[in-house]
Amino acid sequence: MEQRRVVLTGIGVISALGPDRDSFWRALSEGRSGIAPIESVDPAALRFPNGAEVRDYRAEDYFDLKQADFLDRFAQFALIAAREAVRDSGIEWTAALRERSAIVTGSCLGGQSTQDEGFVDLYRERRNRVHPLAIPKTMANAGASYISMEFGLTGPAFTISTACSSSNHAIGHAFWMVRQGLTDLALAGGSEAPFSLGMLKAWDALRVVSPDTCRPFAKDRRGMILGEGGGVLVLESLEAARARGARIYAEIVGFGMSADAHHITQPSVEGPSRAMSAALVDAAVPPEAIGYINAHGTGTPSNDPTEARAIHAVFGGRAAELPVSSTKSMHGHGLGVAGALEAAATGLALHHGILPPTANFTEPDPDCDLYVIPNVARRLQVEYALSNSFAFGGLNAVVAFRSWDDS
Repeated sequence: MEQRRVVLTGIGVISALGPDRDSFWRALSEGRSGIAPIESVDPAALRFPNGAEVRDYRAEDYFDLKQADFLDRFAQFALIAAREAVRDSGIEWTAALRERSAIVTGSCLGGQSTQDEGFVDLYRERRNRVHPLAIPKTMANAGASYISMEFGLTGPAFTISTACSSSNHAIGHAFWMVRQGLTDLALAGGSEAPFSLGMLKAWDALRVVSPDTCRPFAKDRRGMILGEGGGVLVLESLEAARARGARIYAEIVGFGMSADAHHITQPSVEGPSRAMSAALVDAAVPPEAIGYINAHGTGTPSNDPTEARAIHAVFGGRAAELPVSSTKSMHGHGLGVAGALEAAATGLALHHGILPPTANFTEPDPDCDLYVIPNVARRLQVEYALSNSFAFGGLNAVVAFRSWDDS
């Protein structure tokens, strides 16, 4: 079977950088961080005061009260991003297209807020029952299910949960499905909402969250900053996009994944480098063609130098000059949604010819020998880019993009 080319024709985002795609891109291109004091819980109970929350969010601005009661915050974010992505793409649904469209989402935690509220009711308030919708609100596939109902899509719909690689795995599998002709269109991405006291205390216990801000690859980095939000991409065949005159942001050309088989929390060099190499092989693109990498770049002491070594292992002598940035320095580490936010950032970077910076950068670390586009975006049109996601459990997923030129 001949493989189809797959293009990105719609992007939807809600994040700490704003309620939509345009505010997200504006902040990224300006190097403006959405990290600020946590508002949703009392930070006095935590060792870290800051997070990358979706500010001023009100469910009633997007849903009627009955619908909102069925949806945990993470699923609300998924549906909001999907609505924007579909609107942005200009899709006109037909009965045939609804049957031939897939939904693949990623989430690490599912309905964490609902679960936390249930525990409070049971163990602190000593109530005898929890919310009657606790099960459908906590299930990780709630976002995918509500997207399918919103648009009447009856093709494949499922959710992948691979910690911080969840959304990249979702996008990669959706890409493969469209490329192979298993579906004609896919809504792919993910969502996450980790700002409940129980989840924040769990991350507090890991001692990997920064006490101030996220400084990926900087010598004085002190850890990650948690983020939240939703990100959804519309993927379709080039033939279909051209037939309807769609605006194309970028082409997705490859996907690679691997397992470290090493350690449940500590990263390895070999696993990430295998995933990057696999994405290049899948895309039939040589390493020297890559002009930008949106790094996993968490800002933790162990992740950043390990990722730098992995990039050097794949790209050799040009690794130190290859533009690399971590947009987690602005939208935070969204866990299961991280890959979706970063894929959106990568697609928009190629579309606009602007590479987003690594914000909050102070001084270089010799152990992270990379050109990290410090603090200020760089105007540069590159042809190929990678978006990296490397998860706890040693599960790695890398998506390869190509810039689009209609001329």
